[in-house]
Amino acid sequence: MQTKIQLTESDIPTHWYNVVADMPNPPAPPLGPDGQPIGPEALVPIFPMALIEQEVSAERWIPIPDAVREALKLWRPSPLFRAHRLEQALGTPAKIYYKYEGVSPAGSHKPNSAVAQAYYNQQAGIRRLATETGAGQWGSSLALAGQMFGIDVRVYMVKVSYEQKPFRRSMMETWGAEVLASPTGLTESGRKILAEDPASQGSLGIAISEAVEEAATHDGTNYALGSVLNHVCHHQTVIGQEAKAQLEKIGDYPDVVIGCCGGGSNFAGVAFPFLADKAAGKAVRLVAAEPASCPTLTRGHYAYDFGDTVGLTPLMKMYTLGHDFMPPGIHAGGLRYHGDSPLVSQLHQEGIIEAVAVPQLATFEAGVQFARCEGIIPAPESCHAIRAALDEALACKERGEPQTILFNLSGHGHFDMAAYDSYFAGRLEDFAYPEAAINAALEHLPKVG
Repeated sequence: MQTKIQLTESDIPTHWYNVVADMPNPPAPPLGPDGQPIGPEALVPIFPMALIEQEVSAERWIPIPDAVREALKLWRPSPLFRAHRLEQALGTPAKIYYKYEGVSPAGSHKPNSAVAQAYYNQQAGIRRLATETGAGQWGSSLALAGQMFGIDVRVYMVKVSYEQKPFRRSMMETWGAEVLASPTGLTESGRKILAEDPASQGSLGIAISEAVEEAATHDGTNYALGSVLNHVCHHQTVIGQEAKAQLEKIGDYPDVVIGCCGGGSNFAGVAFPFLADKAAGKAVRLVAAEPASCPTLTRGHYAYDFGDTVGLTPLMKMYTLGHDFMPPGIHAGGLRYHGDSPLVSQLHQEGIIEAVAVPQLATFEAGVQFARCEGIIPAPESCHAIRAALDEALACKERGEPQTILFNLSGHGHFDMAAYDSYFAGRLEDFAYPEAAINAALEHLPKVG
């Protein structure tokens, strides 16, 4: 038995939710190289003004353009399922719901922001975008959106993922994008990294450096980011808004909302709309699940740091492992980032949201159990949310207390089967990042304030 709660096209949200309006304190401002707050004009070389305005907005609701809503209709509203078979397998009194974002053409939640960013760049007369991607979900999503709005896309893909996930690369190329293994020799940032380590496997921070450098040094090229920044988090709130409407349809409401967290947009997308209720006094827990091998929220330092490795971006106050942090090549490539969304970070610092770190083997164990019960093979990133949801459900079983659990199944794993092969063959290992390595990376934080 499986319960599917669906909405109609008319139920696609008409506005994005901006959590800034309901935060107890204003967000910490981004800083320039001199340690002073920067204004919106500092972002003009790489972003269209419409996105910059969203980045600095404190308005609770941001209208979604009709052309973006029309593009979203290709896969939205996404379904919400109740996982009856998984509940039975666990023997838990908890009710488990999951919002399934793998129904998008790119197979993940990432197109929710990609179509918006491509639209605003098209409106600004931009015909070329440079971006980074970890596991490939964002790169393939922007490639898709580029086709929709007539924009050329170049993707700097983290080298370890470029090699691990060749079919993600094929997806991007099918949609017309040019894909490069980062670090490359095409940018000053890439050449600097390769001079220091010719065998570098890359990182999201390095790929961001290359894409930002290209956008900043080429007329007619802008930069698009798949997570972290405020406007990306806003765009993803269609997920949580729809989930609230779907649960209301059946008279239910979650006790806990869970999303995997790398840069933070996936977690923000499902959790932020519930934070408005929490701010109004509703009892709901919001839990970000991250890898134990890249434990930004759980073991990082809350400080100003660069969003990229080389130091081209403004300084953002966030939980960070240090901008030169080099994560291990785990298969959840979308979560291998040294920092987190400034909004997610501030909410965690203020105790409004929670975070858990889960090891790689336990996430694949959870993903396999989920697939065998519910039929959907989840992406390695999504397995982190599944693991956290299973742990919550098992805790309910121990206490003998029912709870309602909602998690975001942010994408399918059809292009990640090599990772499952490695898991079944016993080739995957857990990796808890050494405290000494974290401390060494944190020593290089910018000295500001």
